[in-house]
Amino acid sequence: MLTGSPSLPGQSCEVPHDWVDRYLLAGPADQECLRFGAPVDRAALRALVAEQAERLTAVGLRRGGTAALRLAPSLGYTAALLACWRLGAQAVLLDHRLTDHEVALAVERLAPQVLVESAHGPAAAMRGFAETDPVPVARPDGRPAATGHALVQLSSGSTGPAKVIARTAADLLRELDCYARLEAFPKAGERVVLLSSVVHVLGLVGGLLNSLHARVPLTVPARMTTAGVLAAIAEDDRPTTVIGVPFHAELLAGAAAPPPLPQLRRMIVAGELVRPGLPAAFTARYGVPLGTMYGMTELGVIATDLDGTLHPEAAPVHGVDLREDGGELHIAMAASPYPGLTDPTRWSDGRLHTRDAGRVDPVTGRVTVLGRRDSQVSIGGLKVDLNEVEHTLAALPEVREAVVVFADGAIEAYLATEGAGTADRADADRADAVRAALTRELAAFKRPRQLTFLPALPRTATGKLVRDTAVLRAAAP
Repeated sequence: MLTGSPSLPGQSCEVPHDWVDRYLLAGPADQECLRFGAPVDRAALRALVAEQAERLTAVGLRRGGTAALRLAPSLGYTAALLACWRLGAQAVLLDHRLTDHEVALAVERLAPQVLVESAHGPAAAMRGFAETDPVPVARPDGRPAATGHALVQLSSGSTGPAKVIARTAADLLRELDCYARLEAFPKAGERVVLLSSVVHVLGLVGGLLNSLHARVPLTVPARMTTAGVLAAIAEDDRPTTVIGVPFHAELLAGAAAPPPLPQLRRMIVAGELVRPGLPAAFTARYGVPLGTMYGMTELGVIATDLDGTLHPEAAPVHGVDLREDGGELHIAMAASPYPGLTDPTRWSDGRLHTRDAGRVDPVTGRVTVLGRRDSQVSIGGLKVDLNEVEHTLAALPEVREAVVVFADGAIEAYLATEGAGTADRADADRADAVRAALTRELAAFKRPRQLTFLPALPRTATGKLVRDTAVLRAAAP
């Protein structure tokens, strides 16, 4: 499928035991594959994976075992993850930004046999990567894998408690095949600057694993600031794609005077809907498209608009059977991605219920994602789509970002604006301007009862806007 890289097994084929070496680590010894500050070639990465495999074996990890990784994005994280898979173990990914209390709860819930943490302290704020020395520790009360899944992740928890989601090696390779078939996705001879977390699906599969398989060097910026990202793009002349979430695109679109970046080909974002106006603002600033992807932790990439020409539609990737059922998007999946969960509202009869509202064009098959299906509420017997209210607010010149929730029988809006919270009079003036605009654009029953202005809105570890009412209220002044 990819020039110079091994073909992936067909979906009906059994994944070989050496899939990590065959599909992710193979390639010329001196070929650059990663850059966490300094370039790393494939020979060095293979040596690091072998070293981590020895450490894991020494604490008792075997085929069919379980290991939880709590490591910051780093070369050490990459080597430890690939070593787990090389040993045939199930890897459980814990975001390094979780508190000790949250990690303890996750470990109690998932019961890994080995917990891998870094001998170094936590990464500094805004760092793109950290120095890590993975240290595996055996847990006597841990349990071996109850299923044949290679990967276990926790959902972002942007709307409530995190779900446990599991994927097989075959499914990961299927997703890599989807990326290989996308003409506009980075190919050999190009490079990727990755802003998304490698603990979560976009950064892990679309960024890290795909770059290793497609033999596209991957760079993680030293600092996740506008200047740090621009410097990472500028440091290499090869055609460059930036992969991140809409928050990162907002940062770059807001750069006052970015340097010329002739190597920049496009930016691709996923994770949540982009606000109206962001694609045009990004293209006006850099002269390249802001592409979008729709995906889920449960199965990875689902649909794409990499050139920004289909917006708000996206084209399903190869092999995805996507249908609209009562306004909700359903996707064919042979088995539930939720181990131990039997909730038929999430998966039933071979279909994943995405809980995303959307439309599928019956002629082209393209999908338009409208937001969470649970965003529709009733006000005085009248239906209101919170997505509509949120998009209306986000499009106002006074508003940088918006989150709209329904609580205690009323609509509440939380808005990020410049200088919010610094002066009561300024906040009052902004509120008057926003309310005046809403009076023109929304019916009275759709307008938020409460407007709360914040310098920045709370986000999950993956960069998604938090929609949990308690968290939003706690962030209010």
